Amino acid sequence: MKYVYMFSEGNKDMKNLLGGKGANLAEMTSIGLPVPRGFTVTTEACTAYYDAGKVISKDIIDEIYEKLAELEKLTGKKMGDLKNPLLVSVRSGARASMPGMMDTVLNLGLNDEVCKSFAEATNNKRFVYDSYRRFIMMFADVVKGYSKNSFERILDKIKEEKGVSYDTDLNENDMYEIAMKFKDVYKELSGVEFPQDPKEQLIEAVTAVFRSWNNERAIYYRRMNDIPSSWGTAVNVQEMVYGNKGEDCGTGVAFTRNPATGEKKLYGEYLMNAQGEDVVAGVRTPKTIDTLAETMPEAYNEFVKTCEILERHYKDMQDMEFTIENGKLFMLQTRNGKRTAAAALKIAVDLYNEGMLTKEEALLKVEPKQLDQLLHPNFDTEALKKATPIATGLAASPGAGCGKIYFTAEEVTEAAKRGEDTILVRLETSPEDIEGMNLAKGVLTIRGGMTSHAAVVARGMGRCCVSGCGELTISEENKTLTTKDGKVFKEGDYISVDGSTGKVYGEQIKTVEPEISGNFETFMKWADEVRKLQVRTNADTPRDARQALKFGAEGIGLCRTEHMFFEEERIFAIRQMIVSDTVEQREKALAKLLPMQRGDFEELYKEMKGYPVTIRFLDPPLHEFVPHTDEEIKPLAKELGMTFEALKDKIATLHEFNPMMGHRGCRLAVTYPEIAKMQTRAVIEAAINVDKSGIKVVPEIMIPLVGEKKELAYVKSIVVETINKVFEEQDYKLNYKIGTMIEIPRAALTADEIAEEAEFFSFGTNDLTQMTFGFSRDDAGKFLGDYYSKQILESDPFARIDEKGVGKLVKMAAEMGRKTRKDIHLGICGEHGGDPATIDFCHRVGLDYVSCSPYRVPIARLAAAQAAIKANQK
Repeated sequence: MKYVYMFSEGNKDMKNLLGGKGANLAEMTSIGLPVPRGFTVTTEACTAYYDAGKVISKDIIDEIYEKLAELEKLTGKKMGDLKNPLLVSVRSGARASMPGMMDTVLNLGLNDEVCKSFAEATNNKRFVYDSYRRFIMMFADVVKGYSKNSFERILDKIKEEKGVSYDTDLNENDMYEIAMKFKDVYKELSGVEFPQDPKEQLIEAVTAVFRSWNNERAIYYRRMNDIPSSWGTAVNVQEMVYGNKGEDCGTGVAFTRNPATGEKKLYGEYLMNAQGEDVVAGVRTPKTIDTLAETMPEAYNEFVKTCEILERHYKDMQDMEFTIENGKLFMLQTRNGKRTAAAALKIAVDLYNEGMLTKEEALLKVEPKQLDQLLHPNFDTEALKKATPIATGLAASPGAGCGKIYFTAEEVTEAAKRGEDTILVRLETSPEDIEGMNLAKGVLTIRGGMTSHAAVVARGMGRCCVSGCGELTISEENKTLTTKDGKVFKEGDYISVDGSTGKVYGEQIKTVEPEISGNFETFMKWADEVRKLQVRTNADTPRDARQALKFGAEGIGLCRTEHMFFEEERIFAIRQMIVSDTVEQREKALAKLLPMQRGDFEELYKEMKGYPVTIRFLDPPLHEFVPHTDEEIKPLAKELGMTFEALKDKIATLHEFNPMMGHRGCRLAVTYPEIAKMQTRAVIEAAINVDKSGIKVVPEIMIPLVGEKKELAYVKSIVVETINKVFEEQDYKLNYKIGTMIEIPRAALTADEIAEEAEFFSFGTNDLTQMTFGFSRDDAGKFLGDYYSKQILESDPFARIDEKGVGKLVKMAAEMGRKTRKDIHLGICGEHGGDPATIDFCHRVGLDYVSCSPYRVPIARLAAAQAAIKANQK
């Protein structure tokens, strides 16, 4: 097996083997651009390193030395040579761009002897020792993991002693002194002298790149961006060119278009007499790229020409690094540039209009999750740079919010009436908190995962939310929030939460409202032209339905009827029903709820203007609707005309050891058929009323938590009987569908039988994941971190579908369901419905639709289009 490739042996299509950086360096070499020569150690060598127990094998080391000899021949320089040494840079390069991977090491190959002779040969001692001190510090920091602080302190002290502000003001003797002091610091930190053998330096640097593939930052980034750990990273070893040799040298970073706005204009900056890290370190203020036209017109003109070649070649906006050595331009890197969502849309639409891309190619240029930036408020970029987070939790619902802390939904409601901006801070939220969540600018919970109540409801409302922020301690009693280092925030203090990153700030940060441009409309229209999957929404209120329709939803895939019961008037009626002892008492209480439910459904049907509406019957266990503290039970007992003891006993009987697997879903309808009768009547009477007004309605009734065909048959018989009664009473008929949620593994395994009764399946992947893994989604956050760091799991199975296990059940149930009933309609309505990787899976297994929260509808539309395009490319 070949583990090392010269740049001249590769091309841009070898990304999986050479990594993004290596493939692009090879490609630029092949199209004749000025690229310093070098070689790439492949991603397979990285995999072999881990397979061998974190050791680089002798075969791979020998191959690296072979290619090094080839590079020496090409350049006419030799590593370790005293007069004409070959010096190299070592950079990591995975196949996907990964910030947080190992930083670059420059000037590798320098040692005491080489520096001495090289300084004489070049007659430029300052340049040589400037390069050496940089190399020692980079090697210590990047390869050995020592802090840069000790080195930076020496540099700052010498600048202070000499009375200068910039490194460039130091002379050759200063640079020599710094390099020697850096060697002393290295010895103090490591206990050994700085390595003098260039080949040892090289192998240590390559090992460090491989090691960095599994550092904490890299693992976290991979999980956030669906990058498998099996990919590994490549290493690029490249001949050094110098931007720090003098005033006709420089280095810079540039984009072929503006990455913030998408404007077609070169954007970037450079520094004269500097090396790459100076530009990003901010020690000196770089100049904007257009001024290079005056400083070095020839190099600038060649650079502009190169930018045009690269953008046309890659058909995308490029992010490039370059160095100018003695007036000559060298290209060190090119890659597709990272950009804001607004820029991504503008660039994609512009490249199509410029004839560079087809519509399908343009659709693949925008990351679906990026669209979130366009739909939610975000923090002002400049203000955010100055802020320091006090804690980090889970990025549960995107957007940014700033306001005063309140610890209950009631206090948030009161504060909102006074015109205050608020953040609702809770240990964990419950359905009663919905009004407060709606009025708050953001939600922060100490417990709970990405699919906890807070996360799911906040996403549906478009409210930003950070959940599972265990770094903070809450005292709801004292109304305080305390950070790890003991800082206390009280009710009324300002905090800011960033639901896109999970960061919490202990101060006010300015937010900016999103702007949706004409490019958004154009782009989404293109997406709708190519996608096969329909996109519905999970919505329980007319407001959510309206918002989803604006974002392009084609119906409601999940209406959770229990969310409609928490208003004051309704919760009383549902509690009356729960504490009733006889069918008659229950029916009396349910009769109060009937007109309210009917009204809710009428509003939803009207909002959806003829699109399908899937209504899930009551799902949660009844104990969720009753109070649990004595303070709350006393007034309720009075209202219900019961003694405190009697009500407390009744509530105690509802207690379950494992409520998620207890008396809920269709099991409630089996025990209390009158609940299903009332809900059926509400659904059908509402449908008839709206249908009569001229809006065509085909209601879809969904029975939850079915695990056995006979369960569904029993509940369905009650539903059908009630529907026929309503048709008779109203002398009016309409079409309807009855289906079920597939959320219990047994339902997936017996889907062929269940399809005899069900006209549609909706995969409830939140519960299906929970029951397949045996993880409680509210508690799994406590230990999943260990599973990621120990590489047992790569991603949160509640955020991205587990294709191996849960996905297999979905695929099997879809195939078995279709065998029994050819026209069965198949969809997914768990939180996974808005995840691009899951949507791609849904397309591949042939589902008809995905359903997600309103603010994820545009993401799902684009992800569905990309899934269709990718499937056609195979």
